[in-house]
Amino acid sequence: MVAVLGGAAVIGTLLPLWRKEAWWIRIFDFPRLQIVGLAVLTLLGGLLLHFWDEGGWPGHAWMVLVALCAVYQFYRIAPYTPLMRKQVLDSTRPKTDRRRHLSMVVTNVLMYNRESGRCLKVIEDCNPDLILAVETDQWWLDELKGLEKTHPYTAYAPLPNTYGLLFFSRLPLRDPQIRFLLDDDVPSFHGYVQLPEGGPEVRVHCLHPKPPAPAESKTTTRRDAELLLVGREIQSHDGPTIVAGDMNDVAWSHTSELFRRLTRLLDPRIGRGLLPTFHADYPWLGWPLDHVFHSAHFKVAAIERLPHIGSDHFPIYLQLSYEPHDKAEQEAQAEEPDESDHEEAAEKIRMGFEEEDEEEEDEAEAARKGEPRTLPST
Repeated sequence: MVAVLGGAAVIGTLLPLWRKEAWWIRIFDFPRLQIVGLAVLTLLGGLLLHFWDEGGWPGHAWMVLVALCAVYQFYRIAPYTPLMRKQVLDSTRPKTDRRRHLSMVVTNVLMYNRESGRCLKVIEDCNPDLILAVETDQWWLDELKGLEKTHPYTAYAPLPNTYGLLFFSRLPLRDPQIRFLLDDDVPSFHGYVQLPEGGPEVRVHCLHPKPPAPAESKTTTRRDAELLLVGREIQSHDGPTIVAGDMNDVAWSHTSELFRRLTRLLDPRIGRGLLPTFHADYPWLGWPLDHVFHSAHFKVAAIERLPHIGSDHFPIYLQLSYEPHDKAEQEAQAEEPDESDHEEAAEKIRMGFEEEDEEEEDEAEAARKGEPRTLPST
């Protein structure tokens, strides 16, 4: 049993080092905390069962390998624990001062969930300026439409395929757009929000790309390409910026880190905690999949995971404070991209469009043969 548990920890550590984008490889980017736990259980079990003594030098080498896996996995998630320095500073403004504050709720409602009352209560209790709801179909739009009374600036793309998106804002919007960056059935929101009392405009991007799973996408190519496409747009924008959504990726993945280096956006989770949002019904599967990344113009006034709303995701709430006077100090916490980062991003985007073309050809071929096209689901 010790060998089996240790083998799972070793495979789960080594496999994602392979940079292939197949879903069955990249899915091991997610459970780093779980692998740490598995490795620790293996080491404790080995000690209790005297695996060290009975196994001879191969047993010793095996346990050392398992210990190294635990150390490496913890190293990867350590920035997302309170043990590390916060990447985003705490706000120095009172939380009640809304003149330069911008708050947001990101929630994956689970399209088949019918507990809209719980969702509305959670939103109303924290009273955010911006609301992003994904996995929203027409039923969910009808249920949430009452939010227009307090959040009259909206952009809607309800869909029956679990990729619908609804955006509500209390603050004025400029140039709101629903765009389909790679998939013609996966929308994203892009626009500008005007801060109160003559404050600056904040560029906002909201995404919900497909997850790496056999029923959704056999690779992470287009998920990564969608995020990096937005990243490429942000690189030429120097103003306040927010990127939010259910990214179907963890913050410590290679692609998420690449995106943050390219855009120099910050992750408010760093130094504060994992704040896992998925799976809401199985705490041992806790992964942070729902994110709000932002530029160094902002500090954190509040961040929290919100109560259960009947979905498989917890909503997440973030209140930011516009304090650009400390922008340089915060930017020093961001990693600088190098030439290889730019080349890798360009290659991932190219592959994303190529994979899209291949899927369209497959769909056209299926249509010629009279095979029905199935909508994705999560």
